Amino acid sequence: MTNTALLAIGGTLLCGVLAVAGVHVYATGKAQREALVDRLSHSGPRPEGLRVRHFGGVDRRLRGTAFGKRLQLRLAATGLDLTVGEFTVYVLGGAAALWLIASAALAPFFGPVAGLVALWAGNTFLNWQRQKRIEAFINQLPELSRILANATAAGLALRTALGMAAEELEAPAGEELATVTAQLALGRSIDETLGELAERLPSRELVVLVTTLVLSNRAGGTVVGSLRNLTETLEERKETRREVVTMLSEVNATAYTLPLLGLGAMIMLNSMDSGSLARMTGHPIGQAAVLVALALYAVGFIGMRRLGKIEV
Repeated sequence: MTNTALLAIGGTLLCGVLAVAGVHVYATGKAQREALVDRLSHSGPRPEGLRVRHFGGVDRRLRGTAFGKRLQLRLAATGLDLTVGEFTVYVLGGAAALWLIASAALAPFFGPVAGLVALWAGNTFLNWQRQKRIEAFINQLPELSRILANATAAGLALRTALGMAAEELEAPAGEELATVTAQLALGRSIDETLGELAERLPSRELVVLVTTLVLSNRAGGTVVGSLRNLTETLEERKETRREVVTMLSEVNATAYTLPLLGLGAMIMLNSMDSGSLARMTGHPIGQAAVLVALALYAVGFIGMRRLGKIEV
């Protein structure tokens, strides 16, 4: 099979994966919009589970394994409307497509490397989505603390205040608090439910809020003053985090730009001298040089990401 045929097959497979993912995103967005319309019109929430789930057989098999259980917990922490089977099929399909494209566009040696990069990208996407959800939740914590303080000052119980916050706040805070309220309705204690919330979305700000609520619930004292002071502190930390992210945006952009420059250099070299990468990677010395270069790029990427990661 020629390189052109491999490139065409890989491109077709990648387009198919992107098309399926696009349809999924469109269907999810449409369902969320209809749910918001129903909520604003006071017609009651839409029944859950209306979206047709794909790859049910793969999902059932994976859920029975340790890998599937861990992946299910990670997907739940990201808030993505994806099953274990759907995510696995999408990632494997993307890896296969990139394998074929890299083998055809560069050299057969780069096929497995591209497949491994695709698997790493899937794992990185989950981590990024989870961190994005945590950041969004942290940004809503001042408003959450304010709602709880006002509800407590009005004489409402903590369980009622959490339910009120779940109704007023948007996702992800509204969704997480709705889960907490549902667990409380089933008879679970406030300590357990808030502790699980802090484990799902770990952050210093949420730990402080949860600790304040748990201690006040145990001691039976008022938390209005503590929550109002916490609201001011969370607002200040929110602004500080925003400034830090803005200052480090250039470092994070550079971390992703350098590997792309290396990839562009290889593509340009192969286009200038067709088959040069295949000849280079056809020899053990060339393969070792490429692996060393990839390792150095990986070390540089990880190092710059560490430099651009500051805990506030």
